[in-house]
Amino acid sequence: MDTNNQNAIKHDIGVLGKFIDIYCHGKHRTKAKSLVHGHGKVALYVNPLEVRLCDECTKLLLYAASKRMICPYNPKPSCKDCTTHCYAEPKRSTIREVMRYSGIRMIFKGSISYIKKFL
Repeated sequence: MDTNNQNAIKHDIGVLGKFIDIYCHGKHRTKAKSLVHGHGKVALYVNPLEVRLCDECTKLLLYAASKRMICPYNPKPSCKDCTTHCYAEPKRSTIREVMRYSGIRMIFKGSISYIKKFL
């Protein structure tokens, strides 16, 4: 795997972590407790000081990150435009809900990474 692809994976998983963190804090505020660490490569891509998730959202992040790591496309298209849907239901519906909920909130938080990806 080339360095550019590794950097893209790292970036994408970091953005996923931010999306899921915003969603978790908005929807599962009282359940958020665990720092994302000790989960293999995902721990390298998500800053555990910035991302606190409940168990349900931690599992979603691990699932989404694993799918991103094995994506056969380089460069990776956006999931909604991809011809291969690797997320199984109900995870696909859940990640759509996370993206809808967190997308606008990321812009309000001033996340340059998301704005660049969006444009």
